[in-house]
Amino acid sequence: MGVKSPQRHRLIREPTTTRGGKLTRPLLFVSILSTLFVDVEFPSMNQVTRLTLADIHRRTNPSASRRVLYVLRRWPLIPIMIIGTLLSCALFADYISPSLPNRQELRDRTAAPSWYAQCVGDEKPYFDYCSRGSKYLLGADPLGRDVLTRIIHGARVSLTLASISIAVGMLVGSTLGLVAGYYGRYIDEIVMRLTDITTAIPYLLLALVIVVVLGQKFYVIIGVLALASWPEIVRLVRGQTLQLRTLDYVALAKVAGASDIRILFRHILPGVMNTLVVATTLQVGGIILAESILGYLGAGVPPPTPAWGAMVADGRNYLSNSWWVALFPGLAIFLTVLSFNFIGDWLRDRWDTRLRQIL
Repeated sequence: MGVKSPQRHRLIREPTTTRGGKLTRPLLFVSILSTLFVDVEFPSMNQVTRLTLADIHRRTNPSASRRVLYVLRRWPLIPIMIIGTLLSCALFADYISPSLPNRQELRDRTAAPSWYAQCVGDEKPYFDYCSRGSKYLLGADPLGRDVLTRIIHGARVSLTLASISIAVGMLVGSTLGLVAGYYGRYIDEIVMRLTDITTAIPYLLLALVIVVVLGQKFYVIIGVLALASWPEIVRLVRGQTLQLRTLDYVALAKVAGASDIRILFRHILPGVMNTLVVATTLQVGGIILAESILGYLGAGVPPPTPAWGAMVADGRNYLSNSWWVALFPGLAIFLTVLSFNFIGDWLRDRWDTRLRQIL
């Protein structure tokens, strides 16, 4: 090999030599390639260099919008601030609310917000009407109740219902998922068929039927909301348990004489906890949205307890002239659900990247 390679390289370095008026093999190969690709335009080195430099400049000097998106993805400051504000409102609603949630001022029915009253209205009757509502920062509802106060107290109701129902759903779903994944066979079949039946029934229809039959009680609404969370948790926990039960430390625990309950909750559950926390965080927004939909349909928390969905329903007939009655509760629902989704995505990227393919 060390003798033949210089001769081969010598032939390639002399492609223009001819033998008896015929082209040598390297020159013949080059001529054939030139005839085949004569119409193909290749970029010059300057173009390639400019493209590469522009690419490098764009990556090393991102725009302001790219920086904002990067910060939000890496550390969701704004969603955390929104959730922190909502938690503060839920904990200290009695101290920070400007009025009582059920206090009625019939002379201030559908009064405009204070900032809107100062900016709009040139005619005297309309100006007088707005001046009566100047004490309400976000306006008043059709019964003269302060919208801001009811939004603050509604945050307590929504977060309480979501927290308890998520806890119930996580407890039921994780237990069933652990049992189904660990034991398998007919227990797995029963649990998974029950999960399939639950997800096959339209959730909204099932929730309305349960509320109509059992009544609009607090524990009934919690059970209805828990129905929306546990099937997905069962599937996730079962899948993780099927993988973890085949590992060596689980087999060693069985050999050491550990009971099934100890293996499930001492050895397998800690390995599932990251997936469980991420999945439940992603479901909080959906639970709050489901509670708001039930309240909008009249199947949520009974009045006069303030609830965001019921507040939106109260203002649907006043959108043309008193838009603030429905807008601000709807905006609270939107920001809350979006913030929980952002935080759930961030936790998923940080703790369990495998869930990107599932959730």
